[in-house]
Amino acid sequence: MEGLMHYIWEHRLWPAGTLRSVDGLPVAVIDPGRHNGDSGPDFFNAKVRIGDRMWAGNVEIHVRASDWFRHHHDTDPAYDSVVLHVVDRDDSVVRRRNGEIIPQLRMPCNPEFSRKYENLTCRADIDLPCASEIPAMSPLSLTDWLTALAYERLYDKTDRIDRLLQRFAGDWEQTTYVTIARALGFGINSEPFERLALATPLNFIGKHSDDDLLIEAMLMGQSGLLEVARCDAYCATLKREYRFMAAKFGLKSIDPAAWKMSRMRPANLPYRRIATLAGMLAGGFRMFRRLTECHCADDARRLFSPTLNSYWQTHYTLGGAESEPNGAKMSHAMLDVLIINTVSPLLHAYGIKRGQDELCHRAIDLLCELPPERNNIVSAFQRAGIRARDAFTTQALIQLRRAYCEQRKCLFCRIGHRILSASARRKETNPV
Repeated sequence: MEGLMHYIWEHRLWPAGTLRSVDGLPVAVIDPGRHNGDSGPDFFNAKVRIGDRMWAGNVEIHVRASDWFRHHHDTDPAYDSVVLHVVDRDDSVVRRRNGEIIPQLRMPCNPEFSRKYENLTCRADIDLPCASEIPAMSPLSLTDWLTALAYERLYDKTDRIDRLLQRFAGDWEQTTYVTIARALGFGINSEPFERLALATPLNFIGKHSDDDLLIEAMLMGQSGLLEVARCDAYCATLKREYRFMAAKFGLKSIDPAAWKMSRMRPANLPYRRIATLAGMLAGGFRMFRRLTECHCADDARRLFSPTLNSYWQTHYTLGGAESEPNGAKMSHAMLDVLIINTVSPLLHAYGIKRGQDELCHRAIDLLCELPPERNNIVSAFQRAGIRARDAFTTQALIQLRRAYCEQRKCLFCRIGHRILSASARRKETNPV
């Protein structure tokens, strides 16, 4: 509740002419002040007119006026500069340490604002509570917000890459290896894939880069899936080779229970994705250099299309029944998801590190070249009237959903702000 009051005060979301102190004096907010996220009063350097007097100082906000004493502000010198106490319930008179009474304002709240806020943040039964309001946004405002969201998501991925780069002492190939491994999890298995790559250092694999079978045995063994797979001749060979490699390098596999496999299509199971990663590592991993040479989506797609051995042409799992020859290639859509989650953010991160704007622009151009992603999040926003023309836009929609809608951060979303500010400033016929 207090956070909502901060939001209302900062953005002046109240009907004009409705502010009066608890003593009945008119209050005009000349400047709400600067929001303070640290200790001390909530807003610094505010300017307010109370009656015929101008006040300059700080503003403190509480749900109940008595919270002033509960938080011991009456004995804290940091609060002597408070010129206005804004509350929802004025259940107490508040004073400075010298006994002076501090002017107090009960924050007005339009009932429609309360209804809108509750509808946006508390309706768990509605997937997208703001859907009906989105068409009313101006195209320019919506485009501006989606552009900001797409960049926000790209910078989030860049930050993750930067943390890996620090972990690996600036080794871009190792960072690329872990980033690609994580992306091969396609969300549901991203965490175990990243753990697999971290548990299987690239320099160990590089010592046997000329032996495809040993690389696959090492990754399959490190995944823990060799221990739980039904054993056929190929699986037995992988187990034998892995035991040798584990003893040589002191390897320890991750917990196979980390992998999620229920209600998944056979082609999406992790076995063949691990074999795909092994195929990328065969012959020596120089993916980062190749990645920086990508200038279009087709260049990037070729990075993730290694030729897998004959076993994976007819199998989806280790020890599973043979299937019709399937080519073992990922779909066009899945290749594009890998580009979105690896090539674009790695180019962007490298461009920032090297101060090369051309690489950053190329990262954005790739997203704009790729077709829009197809998933439940994108579909929900499309039903609400937002048309996604490319992957740049769908990345924005995913960021909006993950970072704002699911977190109920409607106060920080420009769509939510537009809805709430319009309702807050609307004049009431019967003010409360």
